[in-house]
Amino acid sequence: MDIGKRALVGLAIALSISAGPVTMASAAPTRAAKTERWVASWASAQMIPAAKDALPAAEVVDGALRQTLRLSTGGGKIRVRLSNAFGTEPLKLSGVHVALAAAPGSARIDLASDRALAFSGRPEVTIPAGAEYLSDPIDFPAAPLANLAVTIRFDGPPPAQQTSHPGSRTTSWFGAGDQLAAAELTGGKSLDHWFVIAGVDVLRPAGASLVTFGDSITDGYGVTTNGNNRWPDILAARLQADPRTRGVGVLNAGIGGNRLVLDGLGPNAMARFDRDVLNQAGVRYVILLEGVNDLGTLTREQPASPEAHAALVNRMTASYDQMIRRARERGIKVYGATIMPFGGSGYYHPDAANEQDRQAVNAWIRTPGRFDAVIDFDRLMRDPANPGKLAPAYDSGDGLHPSLAGYKAMADAVPLELFTR
Repeated sequence: MDIGKRALVGLAIALSISAGPVTMASAAPTRAAKTERWVASWASAQMIPAAKDALPAAEVVDGALRQTLRLSTGGGKIRVRLSNAFGTEPLKLSGVHVALAAAPGSARIDLASDRALAFSGRPEVTIPAGAEYLSDPIDFPAAPLANLAVTIRFDGPPPAQQTSHPGSRTTSWFGAGDQLAAAELTGGKSLDHWFVIAGVDVLRPAGASLVTFGDSITDGYGVTTNGNNRWPDILAARLQADPRTRGVGVLNAGIGGNRLVLDGLGPNAMARFDRDVLNQAGVRYVILLEGVNDLGTLTREQPASPEAHAALVNRMTASYDQMIRRARERGIKVYGATIMPFGGSGYYHPDAANEQDRQAVNAWIRTPGRFDAVIDFDRLMRDPANPGKLAPAYDSGDGLHPSLAGYKAMADAVPLELFTR
């Protein structure tokens, strides 16, 4: 069977629907009518950036930073969540504006759409160390898949320890002076990271949010800068194209290098699960695709004993079990994605023992009664002639990350019926 056909029929979905009704997670309080609800339309997972990825503090003390993002589902009002989650001192902003961006990663906005945000009625805001703040809601008809620009101005230098999402795959711009409402932010300096912005919620008559929770494969390693072609982006477009699922927002909570049980690039999955999943507005679904970095790092520097391999598998599955339990307590459906092959990785150079670990973890994921459904990316993406490796058409070339065709195959293989129950 050729690869195209396997992308359509090679996906095994093992459903085990839990008893009882699914309930909505509690959203933030609102004065809106009871028929409307806040649904998260965009989010990014926060972390401490490496020095090379940090915002150049001296250059933004008296300047503005413009960042763009793509919403998933739409609504009539919006609110923006700003983060100082990893700051060790207050984050002071003198103003924040939102507008429609001329294009993904553009320094230009549609000036007619520009709106100033307020925080408890004031244009300036000071976010305590370790905290996140929501803006006041504003009227802003947000179309599905719209490109939104968020422009912020710092009141003094940003905290020495910054909060950001380095893997934005989207260009941000900063320039001197008060350019909060500038049609085009001038200064000409750019960097491909997000800072401070953590989420955008929309107010709509009905809907729910889906969190795609994972590592660099979810974060979009290898995609086109400003292309919005990560697999969650493509899935969001599919959901918007189907009338049954237009109310489902897709949130990308991927972090490159992320692991289940140990910190890597960013906090471990268990440490960030509440913030990145459970606390999202209107969350009803989560797809968990984590674990390849746990498997690979075990033996990257030196071999491990059989006992160490067994202990890692046990810790990984215990982490899954914890996340499943915590999500279900909030009425959230938890969909487990199997770990894809990485036998061709020159970075992790896995051996037979690593492959046995991967098979053991995937067997746990596939066991009925654990996840509410299984999305079998392993079966979809593997090479039939060598199941320990990615199929050539789906391999970016590093044996670990999918190609653009691979990301599209992943998004196309997720059954939309999972989000209509």
